[in-house]
Amino acid sequence: MLDKLKIYPFKYKMEVKKVLQDGSMFDPAVLELSNDAILQKFQAAVKVQASLSLGIGYATSASAPHTILGGFKNLIAIAAETGYSFDQATKFLEAAKNAPASGGGGAGPAAAAAAVEEEKPKEDEPEDVDMGGLFGDDEDDY
Repeated sequence: MLDKLKIYPFKYKMEVKKVLQDGSMFDPAVLELSNDAILQKFQAAVKVQASLSLGIGYATSASAPHTILGGFKNLIAIAAETGYSFDQATKFLEAAKNAPASGGGGAGPAAAAAAVEEEKPKEDEPEDVDMGGLFGDDEDDY
């Protein structure tokens, strides 16, 4: 019947060759984003927002967990130095005492503190700093 009316089934298909956005041309591959790629881009944007918010000191929902964690770390540091304790700090400090020493076989925190002491220059001795002839004290003439 459709043949007598000269109506034939047809199908149109659009093939994207280029994408034009704000005066820039892109390949059609920019339209083929998977859910994982979109999620990665969103997570990267949230990280940038959190970093920016932390940097300028403006609280946002992305920066709030980092701010709270930083405050908690400060409370644990105060508890470790002063001896004041609370339940959460005690758990963290006990875990830190029982943790294996890092840094390649040292004897623990005492060895690390001794290594830091050895690296500090003595205040009595002046340091000999080579300025590379910056002030004309180089004896070699070029």
